[in-house]
Amino acid sequence: MRILVASDIHGSALYCGQLLDAFRREGAERLLLLGDILYHGPRNDLPDGYAPREVAAQLNACAPSVLGVRGNCDAEIDQMVLDFPMMAEYCLLFAGGRTIFATHGHVFNTVSPPPLYPGDILLHGHTHVPCRESFGDGNLYLNPGSVALPKNESPRGYILLTDREILWKDLDGVPYQSCAL
Repeated sequence: MRILVASDIHGSALYCGQLLDAFRREGAERLLLLGDILYHGPRNDLPDGYAPREVAAQLNACAPSVLGVRGNCDAEIDQMVLDFPMMAEYCLLFAGGRTIFATHGHVFNTVSPPPLYPGDILLHGHTHVPCRESFGDGNLYLNPGSVALPKNESPRGYILLTDREILWKDLDGVPYQSCAL
């Protein structure tokens, strides 16, 4: 299993294109998008290459490989132009004998966690800052950061999730953090 996990594209066709280049380069089977796909939101500046229709076309071209959850900037109208489901608040994945609760982060997060079994993983975007942090009862919180609008001088990037390892990489594919699953 190889899943490329990304968040917070915010309508940037420029960085979505780079993300899809990384998806192909990594040989991932699935692309998991953790919300805020098309719209930039009222609190964010327009990202470079802002073109939500182009982002929709880019992602629709690989729709069978895309899994998505809804972010706080996503709306029902966005679903009308996307060929993959993205309106669910969360999805569950299973890797390395662990359950991964994947969500955007504006509803469920480490302050307001979902029901988790000891050792489960909470995976979300929303903060635009990559993170790996232990919390709760042996739980792990993971965040890929943002593709288009990174904060705290973090790189634009993604997580590559395999059955054994979690790798944080910038959009050029250069790893900068890892941990065993």
